[in-house]
Amino acid sequence: MMRPKTPVVAFAAVVAGALTLGACATKGYVRDQVAAEDTKVQATQTQVTSQESHLSELDQNTRDALQRAEAAGKLAEGKFLYSMVLSDDSVKFPVDVSQLSPEAQTRLTDFAQKLKADNKNVYLEIQGHTDNTGPKDLNMRLGEQRAEAVRLFMNQQGVALNRMSTISYGDTSPTAPNNTRAGRAQNRRVVLIVLD
Repeated sequence: MMRPKTPVVAFAAVVAGALTLGACATKGYVRDQVAAEDTKVQATQTQVTSQESHLSELDQNTRDALQRAEAAGKLAEGKFLYSMVLSDDSVKFPVDVSQLSPEAQTRLTDFAQKLKADNKNVYLEIQGHTDNTGPKDLNMRLGEQRAEAVRLFMNQQGVALNRMSTISYGDTSPTAPNNTRAGRAQNRRVVLIVLD
């Protein structure tokens, strides 16, 4: 007569249960890890979308500059060459100021010398920008004053006035968020678009 194998059956049931619990714990761990990575991916995607939006705004500003230059009949071929931005720490414009710093004047002098060395009849659009501090009409005026200060300085360096124009974007095209001091400082800038 054979005896039932109760201990073997019980042992098998315990092992199966342990494996099932282990699998549940592993699935939960994986689920938590995947959720954390999904959150990181979504945050990165948000940053990428923000940067793409900023780049498309810059591209639109460049396209607008090209159209204005072509409409003015000042371009032979009408193509974008490059741009320079006066927005480094040393040349940012303080709040409500359009005067060029000595550092900005040095950069502009070097820039004018490069233009002369290239010996091309280029067209410059000088774009003035502000942060969002103050009323819109004041910001538009201040952006124009900043652009005009650059235009007059470039003329003193030998760039013909009829090869330059100015436009103010005021606070409408920020390059950084206006909710921090550093962001507002980056937005107080002048962009020089060089067109052939």
